[in-house]
Amino acid sequence: MNADYKVGELIYDANIYDGMNTHMDDLQFYKRWLPENKKAKILELCCGTGRLTIPIAKDGYRICGVDYTPSMLKQAKAKAAEAGLDINFIEADIRTLDLQEKFDLIFIPFNSIHHLYHNEDLFKALDCVKNHLKEGGLFLLDCFNPDIRLMIEGEKQLTEIAKYMTADGKEILIKQIMRYESDTQVNHIKWHLFINGEFDSIQDVAMRMFFPQELDSYLERAGFEIIHKFGDFEEKAFNDNSEKQIYVLSLKR
Repeated sequence: MNADYKVGELIYDANIYDGMNTHMDDLQFYKRWLPENKKAKILELCCGTGRLTIPIAKDGYRICGVDYTPSMLKQAKAKAAEAGLDINFIEADIRTLDLQEKFDLIFIPFNSIHHLYHNEDLFKALDCVKNHLKEGGLFLLDCFNPDIRLMIEGEKQLTEIAKYMTADGKEILIKQIMRYESDTQVNHIKWHLFINGEFDSIQDVAMRMFFPQELDSYLERAGFEIIHKFGDFEEKAFNDNSEKQIYVLSLKR
């Protein structure tokens, strides 16, 4: 999403991505906020391989998925076709997207805003949401609540964070180390990737951190009203110990 920072190419390998991201704890949260009217139009930004898009479409909703990465969309389209679903998947940058239509609900899931590294990137993406959201519609968003202590501990040594088999038969092991850059609020994460027992590469996962009061003010400045802010997908109130920042927003009147 930005030339200054990067995410390693193999992290966008659809089989590696899907093998690591099998959890669905966020799906029920997003489903709870879907409109009752199944004719409502839903837009998912940063949809990846359709992990959330496809189950929502299976429930009978008209959902459009947007992502920046061709390999992710190829996998999403293949999974949708296998499920017999007709989903409009679009390759686009969420900072410049212009679909010339409005949606009843828009969501950016799975910490995706952490790849908007500069404030101007974030505000462009939020303007995109505003331009596509109907009056009375909802905008949902989830991201991490930065934990400085965790980031400091993460700088000390390589730590195993994932081990699994991919759908195409690769044994994956990922070890992680990080370095937090306080002036940019970017956490530079290095994934040491091992495939079938052999070291393969170091993959970068740069993530811009958004602190709670900062993000609240950015969303309000961008023209949104915070209806709810939760600390987890069970909708517990956000607090000092929350791992997540999960928003339900509407356009300011």
